Amino acid sequence: MSEVDAKMRIGELSARTGASVRSLRYYEQRGLLASVRTAGAHRLYPETAVDRVHLLRRLFDAGLSSETIAALLPCVDAPAEEVTVQTLEVMRRERERISAQIEALLTTRDHLDVLLAAATGHLHEQRGAALAG
Repeated sequence: MSEVDAKMRIGELSARTGASVRSLRYYEQRGLLASVRTAGAHRLYPETAVDRVHLLRRLFDAGLSSETIAALLPCVDAPAEEVTVQTLEVMRRERERISAQIEALLTTRDHLDVLLAAATGHLHEQRGAALAG
């Protein structure tokens, strides 16, 4: 990537993606995001960095570590048989972990539904008793 390709400063990338400047610097430090530097040492990013940051945020939000994300990115950046074979197990393991989290969240939501129904019923009973009394 050359400075000609990279035209967006870190503040603009932050504004367009919702990621903090600190997060963007962290992504770059971990090798998850690339920039070029101007003569004045300002970071410049290409337009494709917007999609990359959105992907990184989704992966982090799903609970993946920066190390796991770094292992998966070659499949995104340059898919090849040897890269895909190396990371296939990582992807499967993360998918299973996320599926387990989803199941746990659904169970928790179901429990909350029961509690909400009980609390709503109790509230209606209390209001009915107050009106009758």
